[in-house]
Amino acid sequence: MESVARGGTRWKRFAVVMVPSVAATAAIGVALSQGALAASFSVSGQQFKVSADKLVGTGMTQYGTVDMGADGKPHPVTVSAFKDAKIHNMCQSVVTKVPVLGDITMVLNAGGKGTPVNAENIYIDIAQLESSKATFSNIDIGIATGKATKGPAPKEPTEGAHRQVDPNGFAQQADGAVIEDVKQTAWATSASTLELSGFGLQLKKGSGKGVECY
Repeated sequence: MESVARGGTRWKRFAVVMVPSVAATAAIGVALSQGALAASFSVSGQQFKVSADKLVGTGMTQYGTVDMGADGKPHPVTVSAFKDAKIHNMCQSVVTKVPVLGDITMVLNAGGKGTPVNAENIYIDIAQLESSKATFSNIDIGIATGKATKGPAPKEPTEGAHRQVDPNGFAQQADGAVIEDVKQTAWATSASTLELSGFGLQLKKGSGKGVECY
């Protein structure tokens, strides 16, 4: 599909629509979510896709919770958090409907050519995840969320918080994880540090297979 050309009144209007999405998703991860963000942050109500050849993470915590959208709607998610993650050949895409133009997809690529994306204290709020193979080292399954210690600490509920975490809820943790052929849909991602090697960003007309990451 063709990339959308820059310039013109329509483009300027579209850029205003896309800026919040770029700001929220440029903090990606697998990207593959938000522990580093302010407690008043609310998810946009717009999912995005992330794919990667491989994610290698150390210090992992996973737990279920609910993200509250800016529109007040709840979104059940699984949070995957890593103290450190290396993401190989990462792609991220998000679709926005634009008046007159129709679907416009923002596609971000990074971490190719042997230099992976590097993320520290990364949180990913996942709606769906597929992988050809996932390997965990020294995994603990069924630990209480509030007692998890191997990965970044789960965020406790605060007034007006975007994420409500049950400290007594089900969680699992591991010293490390290797997740291959990653395909995921997420609501949000954040990290204390994110290094995007080989960064590239495109805007494409249309959506679906061949335009989005998968």
